[in-house]
Amino acid sequence: MRQLTFVRQGLVEWRDVADATIETGLDALVRPLVLGRCDLDVGFVRGVAPMREGEPIGHEMIGEVVDVGDLVRSMTPGQHVIVPSQISCGTCRNCRRGFTGRCQAVPFGAGYGMNRDGDFGCAAADLVRVPYADAMLVPLPTGADPVTMIGAADMALDAWRAVGPQLRERPGASVLVVGGLASVIGIYAAGIAVALGAGRVDYVDDDPRRLAEAAKYGANAIARPCELTEVYEIVVDADGQAETLVQALRATEPEGLFTSVSIHLRPLTGLPLIELYHKGITFRTGRANVRAQTDALLPLCTHGHFDPAMIDTRLYAFDDAPAAWLDDAVRTVAARD
Repeated sequence: MRQLTFVRQGLVEWRDVADATIETGLDALVRPLVLGRCDLDVGFVRGVAPMREGEPIGHEMIGEVVDVGDLVRSMTPGQHVIVPSQISCGTCRNCRRGFTGRCQAVPFGAGYGMNRDGDFGCAAADLVRVPYADAMLVPLPTGADPVTMIGAADMALDAWRAVGPQLRERPGASVLVVGGLASVIGIYAAGIAVALGAGRVDYVDDDPRRLAEAAKYGANAIARPCELTEVYEIVVDADGQAETLVQALRATEPEGLFTSVSIHLRPLTGLPLIELYHKGITFRTGRANVRAQTDALLPLCTHGHFDPAMIDTRLYAFDDAPAAWLDDAVRTVAARD
């Protein structure tokens, strides 16, 4: 079978690998129907984030179950499912606490196509083995179009964790999103905040395309460079630059909630800790726990409050996934006919 492979910076291609098979009774085999290119994939192919040559790449997928192991109880062949990007068993201490991005049953941080340990391959393949199928797989809502919903399979989950729990705790709070490197995630965070009834949602970026996409979701689009004269209860860093990280922290009001959805790749990144100490800011960073958050996000999408497909998306045929990964569009998707 074919598997999408990172060859080097600026080049990915299909390569033949051994067919995926059922290895344990808990496994399922899933045939991808739609692949989404994640912001992290963009970082890999552009050389911003490190990836080893020859590694499988791609982790955002909706597919069809084609076979299940004899211990799988909730999944049957023919079902359309969202496949989480991270491997999680559902029963270890971390999974039971909702920390599915840090499952203790697999190598730390194991996932599909993200340069992580565990040898689980990637989602961008002709067939994908899903371990712990009952715990991992999420049935696609009845009547939902896989192409329309692909954004909810990964990046919208990363965005939701930065604003969803926070707005549940503080209904009507003001929200600032600083967009950039995590481009779609930042736009989605602004859109989800609007959908959840935030009192004010400002989206700051230096890219006209991303500003326009955020405005489509109802956010106030503010071009950078700019002075942030307001302070906000909830702030999201999706830029990944140390300078804008500090600017965003200083725009967080006392006792504010700050989440960085970016990966800051420097060995050390300076923070104005004395200011944060006096203001009492809660700072959160790290991988999202995607499986644990799916059940909270999907109703927002299926009830029409948030549409992950509103963002301008360039659609490719499934066989043309290598070209989709190298496209300079904000968002690309590869789908079967």
